Amino acid sequence: MNKKAIILTIFVIIGMIVLPTIYKIYVTHNNNLIKVVEKEFLYQANKCYNAKDCKNEVVTLKELYDNKYIIDKLTDPLTKKYYGEDSNINIKTGKINLIS
Repeated sequence: MNKKAIILTIFVIIGMIVLPTIYKIYVTHNNNLIKVVEKEFLYQANKCYNAKDCKNEVVTLKELYDNKYIIDKLTDPLTKKYYGEDSNINIKTGKINLIS
């Protein structure tokens, strides 16, 4: 009986450590995937705006596609759906509006 209680306690303690750690790694990984897409969008939008190919401070994905700054469509890494061409970024504020 005492041996079973000790083994059960060890499994409970391991579970209390492992499950939150796995969850945190999963959430952090997903957030990093989204950051990669956002940084690529910001980088290409800045290139387009600085080259005067994009005239407005609010740059849309459609403008980047049309001006060949982004060749492949941007994809939501979590849902695997394409972001809409009306997704935009404000160059001055850095506010990104990605629409799936």
